Amino acid sequence: MILESVIFNVYIYFMKESKDMEQKKSSSIKFFINFVVIFLLIFFIILFTRSFNKELNAVSKLAYMNSDSNNNLYQEEIEENIIPPENIVILENPKDITINMSVIGDIMCHNSQYVDAYDYSTGEYDFSYVFEDIKKYLQDTDITIGNIETTFAGKEVGYSNYPNFNTPEALAYNLKDLGIDVVSTANNHSLDKGYEGLESTINFLDDAGILHTGTFKSQQEKDTILIKEVNGLNIAFLSYTYGTNGMAIPAGKEYCINLIDKDLILKQLELAKDQNPDLICVIMHWGTEYEIKQNNVQEDLANFLFENGVDIILGGHPHVLQPMEKRTITLDDNTTKECFVIYSLGNFMSAQTQENTRDTVILNLQITKSGRDGKITINEVKYVPLYMYKKPSGTKKYKLLDIEKCIANYEQGIDTSIGQNTYNTLIKSLEKIKSILGEEI
Repeated sequence: MILESVIFNVYIYFMKESKDMEQKKSSSIKFFINFVVIFLLIFFIILFTRSFNKELNAVSKLAYMNSDSNNNLYQEEIEENIIPPENIVILENPKDITINMSVIGDIMCHNSQYVDAYDYSTGEYDFSYVFEDIKKYLQDTDITIGNIETTFAGKEVGYSNYPNFNTPEALAYNLKDLGIDVVSTANNHSLDKGYEGLESTINFLDDAGILHTGTFKSQQEKDTILIKEVNGLNIAFLSYTYGTNGMAIPAGKEYCINLIDKDLILKQLELAKDQNPDLICVIMHWGTEYEIKQNNVQEDLANFLFENGVDIILGGHPHVLQPMEKRTITLDDNTTKECFVIYSLGNFMSAQTQENTRDTVILNLQITKSGRDGKITINEVKYVPLYMYKKPSGTKKYKLLDIEKCIANYEQGIDTSIGQNTYNTLIKSLEKIKSILGEEI
């Protein structure tokens, strides 16, 4: 109707112009120009109307086709009209990323241990037998983290025991074979053999292929945050110690170790955040030795770390297990996130005999990054109870035992080699471990 009205009005206009032209005897040029203008106007109106009607018909057919009773009508024709352009990319939601993280406690080495690990036939040290019963738990995990509480200062310096540790460097390579990926080197024994021992420890760990943080050979290394990619999830690692057993930090080399200092921690957390990691993990050397409960300083520091962006805190130094907990933290923007702390993992490897010092665990965390919003959740927290066993005689005396497996095998008569006394010890150790750590989360 609109088109007909426009054409009619144009026709009247044209006729009027023609009549006026006859009456006024206007020039033929003016008549010709008006004719061309009117013709073009009519042409473009018709063209626009046809295009509009085609689109309207396509929409009508699509709506009709979507009805239950006419689902297949006009299917082929409509599909031509609704194929998306090639430059339109249909994105799928990113998938969730889930990793399994395993954590072990303090890795120490007393003289009785490295003497036990010495092979007189080859003149070499080999600690691998210590881990035979438990290494299976670290083979399938995505990342394993530990704390080196000794030095690898080299044979030339002389291997030594408490209070100034220097361990055969073979242990570093055995730990790599065990599956250890990342270690903290910041602890109260870091400077037991001076700056040279600290530097040598770093060099041996590098050669073994174990990543490390907490001690450094330059300021540049200190300012370079350790980021490890694990199956698509980027984890930042930081490490701090309360002190160095009174060993002086060399003048001009203050960069060599991370001491617990809130200003330093804040600075390094900002450096870590600049790299946009998915997760920040901090290893803390803190607490009171041989106490099975964390102190107020540990709790205050844990709160400080969580409030400033840390997701996971792994504690060491007390040489015994201390409690763990998962928290939900409310951030400044009123969003929430899940965090986890274990105040002490105890000794993983040592020859200490004080109460509870031979009880330890392999801690297992299952961590997921949401593909929808990138949020981190800690799905599961489990642990494998272990005991550092020492045979009363013979060689290769030290061995980490899987407590629950040994108890079950003894009770079923499958393996009674540990004897009744060790069986009783394992029963008590399992009870203590569960009482300290509580139920798995």
